[in-house]
Amino acid sequence: MNRIDFENGYVLPVDKPYGWTSADVVRKVKALVKRYTGKKNIKVGHAGTLDPLATGLLIVCIGKATKQSEVLQAQQKEYIAEICFGATTPSFDLEKDIDTRYPYEHITAESLKDTMNKFIGTIEQVPPVFSAKLIDGKRAYEYARVGEDVQMRPTLITINQLELVNYTPPIAEIRVVCSKGTYIRSLARDLGTEANSGAHLVNLRRTVNGNYHAKDAITIEDFITMLQSESGNCEQTHQ
Repeated sequence: MNRIDFENGYVLPVDKPYGWTSADVVRKVKALVKRYTGKKNIKVGHAGTLDPLATGLLIVCIGKATKQSEVLQAQQKEYIAEICFGATTPSFDLEKDIDTRYPYEHITAESLKDTMNKFIGTIEQVPPVFSAKLIDGKRAYEYARVGEDVQMRPTLITINQLELVNYTPPIAEIRVVCSKGTYIRSLARDLGTEANSGAHLVNLRRTVNGNYHAKDAITIEDFITMLQSESGNCEQTHQ
């Protein structure tokens, strides 16, 4: 059996664990590929950042497949998100503690659907300060974490579908199909404002990226098992 030819290109859909950065996944995959191949210089990158507190599909490109990363990153994505109404945080998610509370009792499933309809289409969105957006050569979160004021510029994004899956006050579960560059945390903030309340993201999972689906992604543990199996098969073949 031939060994996997990572150098000539391999696209690995990974189910990113909660708490890991996208860079953590890339570093782990790179170390595993290096150990498997014995080569130090095989490139590894990802096609679209997932926040540390998000889970789900992260496309990892290995070897010559890294040339595809921009194309893969530009494809439409789907997310399942849980949003808590009635409170905001500086990071728009659970990375930071609640800073302000708001009434949410007036929000119903029907009124929330009407609010969500306003965000379908091409819209301007202001990214979170606690994000990896580059500002003057530095990531926005680098300024935010030391208390420096940062002016975030709005960007054009497209939300193709926005569906209310369930609403059990104050938590709404939503499904979002959107373009590259969409921050679901910012969408949570904006939905809260539009609903005359406040809101923040409490759970996020990327389920689709182009033709790749989270149900077909593998965990890091599965990848380790796969490499161990491949190495064992190769050893048996050459005995």
